[in-house]
Amino acid sequence: ILKKAGKKVSMISTIAAIINGKSFDTGFHVSTPSPWALQKFMRQAFDGGTNYFVLEVTSHALDQYRTEGSSIDIGVITNISHEHLDYHQTFNNYLNSKAKILNATNLAVLNKDDPNFDYLRKKAANKLITFSLKQKADYTLKNAEFRTKLPGQYNLYNCLAAFAVARELNIDEKIIIDAIAKFSGIPGRMEQIKNTCAFNIFIDFAHKPNALEQALKTARSISKKKLIVVFGCAGLRDRLKRPMMGAIAAKYADYIVLTAEDPRTEDVRNINDQIASGCLKEKIIQADKSRNFDGSALTRKKYFWKIADRQEAINFAIRKLAKKGDTVLITGKGHEKSMCYGTTEYPWNEKIAVAKALYDSVKSSPKI
Repeated sequence: ILKKAGKKVSMISTIAAIINGKSFDTGFHVSTPSPWALQKFMRQAFDGGTNYFVLEVTSHALDQYRTEGSSIDIGVITNISHEHLDYHQTFNNYLNSKAKILNATNLAVLNKDDPNFDYLRKKAANKLITFSLKQKADYTLKNAEFRTKLPGQYNLYNCLAAFAVARELNIDEKIIIDAIAKFSGIPGRMEQIKNTCAFNIFIDFAHKPNALEQALKTARSISKKKLIVVFGCAGLRDRLKRPMMGAIAAKYADYIVLTAEDPRTEDVRNINDQIASGCLKEKIIQADKSRNFDGSALTRKKYFWKIADRQEAINFAIRKLAKKGDTVLITGKGHEKSMCYGTTEYPWNEKIAVAKALYDSVKSSPKI
């Protein structure tokens, strides 16, 4: 939106750091860089003529004062749900860390539909504006009309938040509407992988319970027939969410393939067992994966499999499970370019993994 309005914009997010139009690497699995790197990027941006700096700030960054000394004009919280309890220990600690951004901002933009809204609004040190899809707020779909290509209700919230910020910055409404309508999405965020098969394939970065649920809801609304999800949970991270994510997958997906997602020094099989406990609690049974598997033996509506190797898991979902009208959703890695085993980051590209899986199911390798 800001670029469409002719502003010079720099940004740092989970995807990349883009300073005055040039991309920089912030490191593996990093959203908000160290305070030294952050100040260096910001100085470089402003020296290069940047008018607006968009920064994704994590709870870790706020808790560790990485943004200390930075003057924040507008702080936006889209929603807060279970995540990073390996670090914060309790949800209240996590919530308190997230709320710290409101102490340092001149304008707070909050989602009135978020369960934590009442707590967060009390933390807003200065001006507060709200957005909502369900109730009265400063910005709703009644006074902020737009069209978007992006799937899912959660993207309506994201667009509405962006609309609110842009209007508060006095960006012309026609420019905002046009920018939202033409925005095609972010790499690795419900990104559809075009193919010549008769089923849909999406990759998404979802790696926490709420994000997985939103991605599954969106995929379920798109799928004409079965929904197949491939995902795992990161090693040395929040263990409490593992069975939760298994239960969420069991609620929305027909077939679930549990696999690796940065297992680090943990055994991926143990991680998958913990996720599987959530599937089992929802009465979903584990199916056998034989070499000659063709899907004909699946007599129940829902099953799960545990396949430790991520490439093999994606192959299985695409080559063996997916049929005409189905949707395959692969989550957890999204845009990332590496996967951590032990203490080593190995090259990984989700799109390439999908291309490899498709290669044997179509006559020619698809363009991805």
